Amino acid sequence: SEFWVSLSLPKARDDAEDLPRAALLGRRVGLLEQHPLARQALQHQLEACGLAVLSFDSLDQLQDAVVAARASEQPIEIAVLGVTMREISPPQLCQRLWEFEALGCKCIVLCPTSEQAQYHDALPETHTHTQLQGKPACTRKLQQVLLELLRPPQALVEQVPVSDSRPPSVLCVDDNPANLMLLETLLTDMGGEVVAVSSGQQALEVVQQQSFDMVFMDVQMPGMDGRQTTEAIRRWELESGQPPLPIVALTAHALSNERRSLLQSGLDDYLTKPISERQLAQVVLKWTGLPLRRGAVAVPAESIAAESELKVLDAEEGLRLAAGKADLAADMLSMLLASLESDRQSIRDARAAEDQQALIDRVHRLHGATRYCGVPQLRAACERSETLLKQHHPSAGSALDELDSAIERLAREARIF
Repeated sequence: SEFWVSLSLPKARDDAEDLPRAALLGRRVGLLEQHPLARQALQHQLEACGLAVLSFDSLDQLQDAVVAARASEQPIEIAVLGVTMREISPPQLCQRLWEFEALGCKCIVLCPTSEQAQYHDALPETHTHTQLQGKPACTRKLQQVLLELLRPPQALVEQVPVSDSRPPSVLCVDDNPANLMLLETLLTDMGGEVVAVSSGQQALEVVQQQSFDMVFMDVQMPGMDGRQTTEAIRRWELESGQPPLPIVALTAHALSNERRSLLQSGLDDYLTKPISERQLAQVVLKWTGLPLRRGAVAVPAESIAAESELKVLDAEEGLRLAAGKADLAADMLSMLLASLESDRQSIRDARAAEDQQALIDRVHRLHGATRYCGVPQLRAACERSETLLKQHHPSAGSALDELDSAIERLAREARIF
């Protein structure tokens, strides 16, 4: 069948006009985009930022040009790569990005939103010279990323003086009191203006009453979950003519297909708990263009070892996860322990009733609480149980047995501690 439709749409406000462009004028970027119209649009966007754009038909051509220009007075400082899974797989792209980084060329990767999760997962956190965004590119976000990548190293550390920039206004939504308290504390300590609510319905109401720069949204909540709340906010924005509010999902655990689903449901981005100050500062700057004061660089958590080798209670890890704040670490652990027995009973009840979804929800909730406490053994047991339950794996039962034992061990050791 064939049909046509006519729409009258207002011209988009040029939000990029209030961003500083002097740092971009005359800088050279290499552009790779196979789709002709998308390439033309991207070239116009980049040129509007004051950049000198060189277009290429293949990655090899672009990489050769970067090598040739490396020793000149006009190097290609950034490669803008429009990619799809059909053209290059995430591991192949990751290898290319390492090669560009070795040549001193930073990269902006633009991919379809539906494929953003796969590319994101392939990029280790050490790829600090690469930024990933969805297609089509938003001019303001593109210019923000360009400024961030081309900013001198010292300026990147210092960020923007507080006197020159208003603090970002952030709405935090999480039904877990401990997680909500930690997120609110970290953002507030870094200079953010924070409103914290514990349900999707409250989030919808407060968004309609006051303005925010962005939202951190827990995914699994009773009543309106994160997806439903986001959909309701998007409907309200459409009906009231409001600009889209950046909404970033927070999840303790998500399989790759679930992460794709998050991005497809109207959420703009996602973070996996536990969340560090560095991650918060990066994602707030990415989506709002407004800097937070950076705290001390968090020491990366060690990779999870076998459960039998993990501590039941690890005070040092708890302090690290609470960004070095001893009082906050103690509060987080106390809140976890206070609800531990009721969480255990809820999991047992859901298991006895053979209520698979309730069981997943209860394990996920407990898993989220463990993400910010020094309880590595219980956290690993939660993660294993949640993964196997979601996969309907036959070993889920034994994983739940181990989870129950891990709860008992923590309760016993906490009493001694």
